[in-house]
Amino acid sequence: MTVSKETSPLEHSALKLTITVGKDDVLSVYDETLADYSKTLQISGFRKGKVPKEVLERKLGDALKEEVLGRIIDRSVSSVLDDESFPPEQRPLPYCTPKPEKKPVLNLGSDLVYSLLYDVLPTVVLGQWQGLEVEVPDVRIGDEDVAYKLETLRDRNSAVLDYEDETPASLDDVVTVNYSELSGNGELIPGTERQDFVFTLGTGRNVFKFDHEIIGMKKGESKDIEKTYPADFEDSDLAGKTKKLRVSITALKKKTLPELDDDFAQDVDEKYETLDDLKRGIRDQLEKELEGHLRNVKINSLLEKIMETTPVDLPESMIRFQLESQWRNISRNMNVSLDEPHEELMEALRPSAIRALHSRLIVETLIHQLGLGVSDEELETFFQHLADEDGVSLEEIKGYYAKDEMKEALKDEIKERTLFDVLLAENRVNLGAPQSYQEFASNANR
Repeated sequence: MTVSKETSPLEHSALKLTITVGKDDVLSVYDETLADYSKTLQISGFRKGKVPKEVLERKLGDALKEEVLGRIIDRSVSSVLDDESFPPEQRPLPYCTPKPEKKPVLNLGSDLVYSLLYDVLPTVVLGQWQGLEVEVPDVRIGDEDVAYKLETLRDRNSAVLDYEDETPASLDDVVTVNYSELSGNGELIPGTERQDFVFTLGTGRNVFKFDHEIIGMKKGESKDIEKTYPADFEDSDLAGKTKKLRVSITALKKKTLPELDDDFAQDVDEKYETLDDLKRGIRDQLEKELEGHLRNVKINSLLEKIMETTPVDLPESMIRFQLESQWRNISRNMNVSLDEPHEELMEALRPSAIRALHSRLIVETLIHQLGLGVSDEELETFFQHLADEDGVSLEEIKGYYAKDEMKEALKDEIKERTLFDVLLAENRVNLGAPQSYQEFASNANR
């Protein structure tokens, strides 16, 4: 089939592809379709394959033209898109199905001309990406950070024992509670019940923050609580509201923390002989984590700067695909089945999805523009780096990345790392105001 084509760019990285199929090809497909029906269609008074053309046309009616039109469109679209000379930047995105601009009309004595609309990969014209300046907080690992990590390890290695039934709950006790919301007249609100919820008193790790209201309660006791939340409360669903709750303590346990000594260090990891060894190990670990966090903040800050001078016209299909991907990640992280995306939440995720796409397109464009690749030697060196980092053999790492798709993904990661090294070398990062490691790490993990 001989076709001609014409493309016209549209806004939001869409494209109009106009295809023309000559009238001779139109007639050829029409006759071919008639012949196929003639072989298979049983019409009273005629043998298969001997049905006159006029009878077939009368019998099939408009359905015949629809069949012919479908065949012509399928073949002509494949002819264009399967042609290796068709520019990659004019091909539809894999998750965007081309749609007709309007329903084509088949006239047997004329060329068939129709247009398809679809989204394409956005064109990225890089703005300034060198000579930029960004600022990151001045963060250092202090003794208080090591002490905080030690307390976390103590808590993780604590012993938890049941109290006597008459013991009142106090701060730092581990409680198991059932709770539910109550209406204004004290009736239980269906669907708000929560059973066997466990937390440590004083941590505030419960939605309604009723820690102090249940101090002094004993196992088996219930209590109705009325709590008013300030207008600037951290949970916007509770801010400025008053809630009535019914809380019951079903279990009460005492947490006993181990002594901070050499035995504790050896219990944490046998590679530590003394508590000082453990402290040094913690500091080394925190320094490494800080280095990684700071690198990410520097890179993200630089990409934000580049985005300011590199606008990208994102197609809606690309944004939607990113949103659905983020939705699936939320589902996996929450370990729940969220089959149908919640439109309100999807809209809340939209700005972050757009930023992620914008940033990713800039990264891919820079990698391509700088001609960054990965040689076999570089891949081998990175394999060894991963083996040393994970404490496994080089053969195990190579076995893990044996599949082509895994190896290609790793190459993409190496190219990205190389690009980020270039960005850090070509731009200036200044130190800003001092910030504690705990605050910085909390912001970095959001």
